[in-house]
Amino acid sequence: MAPALPLILLLAGAPSAAPVAISPAERAAAKWIDARLIQAHTRFLASDLLEGRGPASRGDRLAQEYLAAQFEALGLLPGSPDGTYYQPFELVGITGNPDRLAFSAGQKRLELRYHEDFIAVSGGQEPESRIDSAELVFVGYGIVAPEYQWDDFKGVDLRGKVLLVMNNDPEDDPALFAGRTRLWYGRWDYKYETAAKQGAAGAIIVHTTPSAGYPWQVVQTSWSGEQFELPHRGGHALQMKGWVTEDAARRLVSFAGKDLDALRAAAQGRSFRPVPLGTSLSVAFKNAVQRKKTANVLGLLPGSDRELSKQLVIYTAHHDHLGRKESARAGEDDIYNGAVDNASGVAAVLSVARAMAALPRAPRRSVLFACVAAEEQGLLGSQYLVEHPPVPVGAMAANINVDGVNIWGKTRDVTVIGLGKSSLDGFVTAIAASQGRVTKPDQLSDRGFFYRSDQFNFARAGVPAAYFGSGMDFLGRPEGWGKRQRELWEAKHYHQPSDELNAEWDLSGAVEDARLYFHLGVQLANAPAMPAWNEGDEFQAARLRALEALEKESSQSGPAVRP
Repeated sequence: MAPALPLILLLAGAPSAAPVAISPAERAAAKWIDARLIQAHTRFLASDLLEGRGPASRGDRLAQEYLAAQFEALGLLPGSPDGTYYQPFELVGITGNPDRLAFSAGQKRLELRYHEDFIAVSGGQEPESRIDSAELVFVGYGIVAPEYQWDDFKGVDLRGKVLLVMNNDPEDDPALFAGRTRLWYGRWDYKYETAAKQGAAGAIIVHTTPSAGYPWQVVQTSWSGEQFELPHRGGHALQMKGWVTEDAARRLVSFAGKDLDALRAAAQGRSFRPVPLGTSLSVAFKNAVQRKKTANVLGLLPGSDRELSKQLVIYTAHHDHLGRKESARAGEDDIYNGAVDNASGVAAVLSVARAMAALPRAPRRSVLFACVAAEEQGLLGSQYLVEHPPVPVGAMAANINVDGVNIWGKTRDVTVIGLGKSSLDGFVTAIAASQGRVTKPDQLSDRGFFYRSDQFNFARAGVPAAYFGSGMDFLGRPEGWGKRQRELWEAKHYHQPSDELNAEWDLSGAVEDARLYFHLGVQLANAPAMPAWNEGDEFQAARLRALEALEKESSQSGPAVRP
């Protein structure tokens, strides 16, 4: 019998003419990734024993210990600079929600009810946060985007005001803000960050299911209970971060003598200016503030090439979830198990690590497996990792992030979140073709997924990043079935206690996806050149700055990955 030969695939549309060569050894190692392995890891991480893996909780620590033990068992080296598998960091936990928001206009008064009408959390890390009679101003979408000649603030002094802001970004003109494709400008973290830059006292986002990409119940669960932040490092902080339902926003705007639909229509154009609503808000937060510890868990597979091993391909998956439901009634399930989100993603990364460790020779670049903390609190663990990296950011070749897996079976397609942004596309397309599949761009592009998980922090720092959604074209299923399953899951289980391991899951598609992630990592770790953002991409400038800083820092031998 003739010896097995490498599977050669040309990079369709890639900037490099180099082929992808999947060796027999690589194909054999990929077989270590199977449904039983993914399910077993998911079963433990999503068990009630871990109590929802809330940040800095006992369940969080159990998850960390489990992950470190798995890395050690696979022969991965401790990836933290202190010689352990843990990269600890401090969180500030803040608990405090007002019962109501009280708005005044002359002698009139309007109260919104907590949970039903609004959700609000303190933006300050102090025992008390307070807003006293602050004017409410409608600021449209709250966006400053010079590349689109767009500024919703127009130089208006908004210091000490409370900003009422629409979610998402304007989508009437397909030439602006990528049409229906959500950019970072449409994300809640951008809204709050920009409001703080304006010196505002608070910001309230108007929620709708289409503009958020998820129902109000997700806001209720994600923004209630203890909230976590990295310690403030100076600069202005909002006293309040809030959300209101669309119905509550209509009542509030009507109370101010305005029409929400008319304001929203005006906000679609460049000429929009902030609209004072003649209404003031007073609210006080009595906060319980605690300093707590959590940790990223890092396992390192050193590269086999003397020079290229100084660079990293980084896999990430967040190990945290939402913990326990404080408002649960007696007998009600109060544990946010987070089976899909993201015990399954961690399980996929552990499976990739198992396959990587089975290679007879490590890839040329080093590979870091990072199970990061506090993603649900605003991508905090990956932010800390990028800000305190084991190598300079310019030496990070790529990030491959996994947040949830396909639980419905095999697909003919692979959804690439951010397709068209970097040279990673060619690798993914070629590997998918070897599986008999095609790549497709984000099939739910209005949700802004590229800006909602840990790859975003790497991308902001300039590191080319790959992130995937499950395919939608399922074998043996009618057209549209996959999208319906996805939307049904989001409506019923996303950020709910019902996100649990289910015997009806079909992980055959998850296995195929995880094998793609494995091959992608191997190919990137062996490629002669590091990936790059496409010309003109929003993250290209950050990459060029990181590479320039790396060149200045180590012009001769380069950064070293600790052996």
